[in-house]
Amino acid sequence: MSSALGSRESRFCKRSPSKGGDLSYYASYPFELVTIIVTSTVMAAHILLSGDHSELAAALDMDTSTDENCVANLYLREASLVLNDALWKDDTKSGAFVPEALEEPFLSRKLLVLIGILSSYRLREDVKCIIFVKQIITARSLAHLLGNIKCLGFWKCEYLVGFRSGLKTMSRKKMNSIVENFRVGKINLLIATNVAEEGLDIQTCCLVVRYDMPETVASFIQSRGRARMQQSEYAFLVESGNDAQMNLINHFIAGEEHMNQEIIKRSSEDAFADTEDTTFKVESTGASISTACSVSLIYHYCSRLLHDEYFTSVPHFYYNDDNRGVICRVVLPPSAPCHSIDSAPCPSREDAKRAACLKACIELHKMGALTDYLLPHQLDEVKESSYLQTSGLKNSEDEISRGELHEMLVPAALRTPLVNEHHATFNFYLVQFVPVPEDRDYKTFGLFAPLRLPEEAETMQLDLHLAHGRIVKASLVHSGVVEFHERQIIDARNFQEMYLKILLDRTEFMLDYIPLGKKDEPPLTSSTFYLLLPLEKLLSEDRFTIDWTTIRDCLSSPAFRASRDIIENTQLHVGETLELIDGPINVNYITKSLVFTPRTKLFFFVTEILHGVSATSRMESYKDITYAEYYKGKFGISLQYEQPLLKAKQLFICRNLLHNRLLENSEARGLKEHFVELPPELCSLKIINFSKDIGSSLSLLPSLMHRLEGLLVAVELKEKLSASFSEGSQITAHRVLEAITSEKCMERFSLERLEILGDAYLKYAVSRHLFLSCRGFDEGQLTKKRSSIVNNAHLYNLAIRSNLQAYIRDECFEPSNFLAVGRPCTNICNEDTINHIHFPHGEEVKADVNLIDVKCSKSHHWLHRKTVADVVEAMIGAFLVECGYKGASSFLRWIGIPVDSGFSHVSNASISTKSNAVVPESFDISGIESSLGYRFRHKYLLVQAFVHPSYNKYSGGCYQRLEFLGDAVLDYMITSYLYSAFPDLKPGQLTDLRSMMVNNNSFARIAVHRQFHLYLISDSKSLSEDVKKFATYVKSPATERALSDEPKCPKVLGDLVESCFGAILLDCGFDLAQVWKLMLSFLDPIVSLSSLQLSPIRELQELCQTESFNLSFHSTKENKIYTVEAKVLSSDRCFIGQGVNPSQRIAKRSAAENALLKLKAEGFLHKAKSMGEILRTCRKQEPDLIGHDGTLAFADESIIPPEDRESNEEQEAYAYLEAVNWSTSYSLNELDASSSESNDILCRNLKLPLYSSFDQTSYDEVSEESSSHSENSLTDYKSTSSAISQLYEICTMNFWNPPSFTCCKDEGPDHMKMFTYKVEFKVEGSLTSIVECFGQPRRTKKAAAEDSAQGAIWLLRHQGYIVSGGSVGIA
Repeated sequence: MSSALGSRESRFCKRSPSKGGDLSYYASYPFELVTIIVTSTVMAAHILLSGDHSELAAALDMDTSTDENCVANLYLREASLVLNDALWKDDTKSGAFVPEALEEPFLSRKLLVLIGILSSYRLREDVKCIIFVKQIITARSLAHLLGNIKCLGFWKCEYLVGFRSGLKTMSRKKMNSIVENFRVGKINLLIATNVAEEGLDIQTCCLVVRYDMPETVASFIQSRGRARMQQSEYAFLVESGNDAQMNLINHFIAGEEHMNQEIIKRSSEDAFADTEDTTFKVESTGASISTACSVSLIYHYCSRLLHDEYFTSVPHFYYNDDNRGVICRVVLPPSAPCHSIDSAPCPSREDAKRAACLKACIELHKMGALTDYLLPHQLDEVKESSYLQTSGLKNSEDEISRGELHEMLVPAALRTPLVNEHHATFNFYLVQFVPVPEDRDYKTFGLFAPLRLPEEAETMQLDLHLAHGRIVKASLVHSGVVEFHERQIIDARNFQEMYLKILLDRTEFMLDYIPLGKKDEPPLTSSTFYLLLPLEKLLSEDRFTIDWTTIRDCLSSPAFRASRDIIENTQLHVGETLELIDGPINVNYITKSLVFTPRTKLFFFVTEILHGVSATSRMESYKDITYAEYYKGKFGISLQYEQPLLKAKQLFICRNLLHNRLLENSEARGLKEHFVELPPELCSLKIINFSKDIGSSLSLLPSLMHRLEGLLVAVELKEKLSASFSEGSQITAHRVLEAITSEKCMERFSLERLEILGDAYLKYAVSRHLFLSCRGFDEGQLTKKRSSIVNNAHLYNLAIRSNLQAYIRDECFEPSNFLAVGRPCTNICNEDTINHIHFPHGEEVKADVNLIDVKCSKSHHWLHRKTVADVVEAMIGAFLVECGYKGASSFLRWIGIPVDSGFSHVSNASISTKSNAVVPESFDISGIESSLGYRFRHKYLLVQAFVHPSYNKYSGGCYQRLEFLGDAVLDYMITSYLYSAFPDLKPGQLTDLRSMMVNNNSFARIAVHRQFHLYLISDSKSLSEDVKKFATYVKSPATERALSDEPKCPKVLGDLVESCFGAILLDCGFDLAQVWKLMLSFLDPIVSLSSLQLSPIRELQELCQTESFNLSFHSTKENKIYTVEAKVLSSDRCFIGQGVNPSQRIAKRSAAENALLKLKAEGFLHKAKSMGEILRTCRKQEPDLIGHDGTLAFADESIIPPEDRESNEEQEAYAYLEAVNWSTSYSLNELDASSSESNDILCRNLKLPLYSSFDQTSYDEVSEESSSHSENSLTDYKSTSSAISQLYEICTMNFWNPPSFTCCKDEGPDHMKMFTYKVEFKVEGSLTSIVECFGQPRRTKKAAAEDSAQGAIWLLRHQGYIVSGGSVGIA
């Protein structure tokens, strides 16, 4: 064996390996290498056995028409058995493996030379190599082998084959990913077929190896050209002694040299003397295309369009010869924005073809299908929009789950520091607590804040959840302003420090002395400044004031005084004291105090002194022993004093009370308080006059303030949004709080449901915008561009740019982290300390690391990028719920996502193919409209919705773009349905239910149910057969379906439902209310409870997870049939379910179903409720289209839809008239009741400006004057918009023909021109009459038409056609 090596300058040399027998090669390598080689050979055999016959035939050089297939299969199976037996026999590990088992034909010596070449590069840095092979099987086997050899560990190996390989192992997405990884260095060894010979430009590639010989000079030159680096090498692996191969290489070299000499000799004039290419140039970029290159560009563009197994996107050419010359017509695939282009007459067919292609390139560029660089939009170029250019931010979806440190906003209303320590004014809020049931007492407290709280915070109400379903309803009441002098400020701060210590840091109270308000404490580091103080009610004035007596009594307690003697100069009598650990204490100080038992290290509230119960009294729970005997036996304590015991309640642990601690549907119940009897001599007095009701209230305050802080943050975000767009003021702060609170907070609400709704609406809004603004994009490009806008990485970037992350609440409230005045943060965060506080394990934080928030003085907390993106979607959902489409759109614009497209775009989209679309006569328009329940204004849209891309004869395009639009609107509407109809569904259940309803299989069954498959227009026989099979299966009885395998569900059936809704949405001018009604009628077959079941794969996975079973799926393919095994391993048993089907997805589903049946037969049942059971017990409401407020979504009144009109002067006057009449497809006599209603809704809510020339007084007078005609009222009518809109409503609701507006006069100079309009319409009833009304001259045509409409309405009222209730009638 030999190899030929050469540099970029075509220097070749010959290298021969050392002589010797075959086994000497193997002996020079470790046993592990031999093992890898054998396993790679086994893998190659398995790959060929699992592939199709064409690939097998190509690999073995045989004719597929012979019986050699069976022989080849038998050979491969036996070879696999031999190799496996030789490799894995029991004595292999002991070294008994015999290398002679690797004789030919199982292994070629060529591999050893290749390994030697690759090994020689181990010391070079940044090396990249491409190995070219002929066969796909060779590429896969080499990649497996080389990637597992330890001595070649520095090579990171991957294989690259064509998309349309026989084995179909490489998708376009994977190909692009591999090339990109090779470009950036994640892969440095690429084994490729000839697919990589062209277009792969890697500047750092320094080695190209031809494992198999090139077949042509072009292949030789192209593969050699992949070695881009200077001093790179080009190697051939040539069989030793094979003169034919060496001669072929020499022939390639000579051919290349001859070509180089010809190019050098030929001057530029000679090269281009005979060419007369026409060139098109883009001025902005300088890119140009000539007729010579136009054909290849058209083919390249078509190859980028979507295609599947049923059709290929290629252009077609047709020629027509006449006396002027040859005319070529290029017909592009249906998914292209233009259908056909004709060339000018040319001398030859080739010239005509090039001219037609150049003309097509120009048209495609004009429509946006080609970029300004005259290239098709790359799948990763759709991210080019400016709003993605956020400096310093990464867009990789791989990093979306990373945690990042962000500073959390502290509400301004609570963070204002105390400026004057001697005198301060606070806003006073009464904190009211109402227990349910009312079986506890709570001390009334007050909140004192430096600033007044916003209105929505002042009216805050919340439920605090205690144990056993008990709750406390808390609320705030603003009670004026309170002034504090210096002594009161000190006492208030000391009291707050005191109760926060006993509440949250009680270990400090175990000491004898607890200092408060130290003078030498560090500067205030608390993020907030407010006071929470006890109140007392003044009965004479029926108001509350601060309970300074309680505050000072508490602060005078022995725990806060250096001297323990609190009874100074007082003579105490017998019975007035009790003996405590501290000595004799006045009983008045002990009652309603807090004591500490050092032996048990517990704190207790003393509620009363039990006179008559002493150490010698018998215990209630143990009737046969006394308290003294109990303490002696249990604790070894001998009670020495005969004195009353203390009735006490243990000091509680402060908990998070913001989430329900009881199971759902459980009712709150009263619970008897638990008290204990304590011997006084075991207690130490800590805080005087610190009663149980004070402690009960204090346990609620941290949770209350945490919720208040969150609400204030939401208010600040609302104010920020209100300053940017008017709709920001319409949303409630409570809804904003819901949208910025993650599930991690464990509160009663979270952003999850809003996020699901916002995600669906965002998808629809962006889809609508792209559909209308990117006419040159096909479905694939639209989908990719939409993905680049709505993906989490982009939403994260936009949120960071808007500083939205500072408002997010993403940590569960932990009372131990509660900070306030008196309990400042001890972690002072700055540049020097931030790493020590928040990055104890280094600055790199991975997605799977459990991040722990550490409270610091700057309120930093960890946020995952996905959480930030989820908040953006939740905010969209919040605005949709509270403010409708307009609010959601305004927020999207604020965050940086353009979604509005006016009527002009709608009009352009609807008429874009009108000029060249001809409705086929054989197409049953009325039949489809009857099946849909909708009558189309633009018939060609209906036809387009049923045209498959394989059908190239319809000039109006295919359904793909309509499917893109319909998919988005259906997703939004079904999500809206579920969100509104099932308000109690959990977010996970909502997601599961939506996935069951919004999927291709569900839509495909609807298509069959509605007979859509009968109207499909395609040019693919295999598609028609697959559709027919699936339709027959769906229509067959359930008993027959149970006995047969489910056929493959063609995606086209689900696409038809989506494209129909896309066509309807476009035809009705994006009137979502009309589409909503149709969607509800389509939803019935999906919502049936029997069909709402979890996927068997998902159910099996959850069951195995619950039972701790090991689940695995194994798939094999033979003769285009997939066999999938679902294997479930328990501790002692194995369950196997098998599925066989041409579709791997269906086979896997069947395998999961069979495995589930076997598990259920053994008693292993899924413990969770089925979706049907959940829905049967779940509260259901009337479904509503969330966001619909009666207006057209995205309707911009300032945008006028242009149409083909007689003159530009009339365009302004007719624009708004056409907008009002946008969805009126037929004459009113043809409309049915439902159509009338939808048009009523549409016209009623188009808001056109109302001009001041209308006299409201006369309007009201005429209404009163006409009240006598109320008995003739036909239809209820109310004025809601301009006179023109009102007149259209009147005519529509009474089934009159629409009014006709005409400009009958224009006079005056151009800068002062006045217009006069007249309106004419027919009033039909018992007496039919023609109404003609002239308006006054006005400065604009719009105002003139409005004036004529006002006159007509006045006339109708005056003649009694409109009555006082706002009704319209006929006199």
